[in-house]
Amino acid sequence: MSLTMYHNPRCSKSRATLELLQDRRLQPDIVSYLDTPPAPDTLGELARKLGCRPRDFLRSGESVWKDLGLDPDAVEDVELLRLMSEHPILIERPIVICGERARIGRPPEAVLDILPER
Repeated sequence: MSLTMYHNPRCSKSRATLELLQDRRLQPDIVSYLDTPPAPDTLGELARKLGCRPRDFLRSGESVWKDLGLDPDAVEDVELLRLMSEHPILIERPIVICGERARIGRPPEAVLDILPER
């Protein structure tokens, strides 16, 4: 089973989600997405696995977004993916990927439904 987590160690929800996984003896591959921003294509694939559009995992409350002065509903998905790649702080976190499915860990327990039965 492939398990990956887009993680920001400064985020309490991200830390809690990682702890939840580790308590279940799961050790995900950690992607420090702020240090290594995902490419727009990778973010598009993430949106597919999440079953949502890019604006649905955009952190539009971040100061970077406010500085851009854009309306998330007026920006095309391709442009949002590019902006999220250029400014990874705009990506909602944490995101856990298990195979072809992904969930945002808000709350952390939301990721449990994509994990295999143990």
